[in-house]
Amino acid sequence: MRKETSTNAANEQFLFGICELNSAVSIISGRWKSQIIYSISEGNNRFHLLKKELPNISEQVLGRQLKELEIHKIIIKKEIPGTIPAGIEYILTNKGKDLVPILKNLCEWGKEYADGKEILICNIS
Repeated sequence: MRKETSTNAANEQFLFGICELNSAVSIISGRWKSQIIYSISEGNNRFHLLKKELPNISEQVLGRQLKELEIHKIIIKKEIPGTIPAGIEYILTNKGKDLVPILKNLCEWGKEYADGKEILICNIS
């Protein structure tokens, strides 16, 4: 965890203050977040379904990424009534739903301008 008084924290606050794009990119940054958002939008809205869809992600990282998306109000966690043990599903908020077409556009941009990097998978389409 970074100290709030560090130079990195100060630089981050400065960048967030001068351009909202920096804040937006910070919210969706991370290796798995865009794929998690897209997977939830496609109906993979339970932990085990996300893990099945993204087999290379560890359970710890998946849990952390889901928590961060919840903190930023991209998803909400809802208990499924009548399940034992209590089942949880993840639902995109309106904010999250609005993000899906943006991620699709970024995926298309990446396919075209990946600067020579081969794109193996882009499941957002």
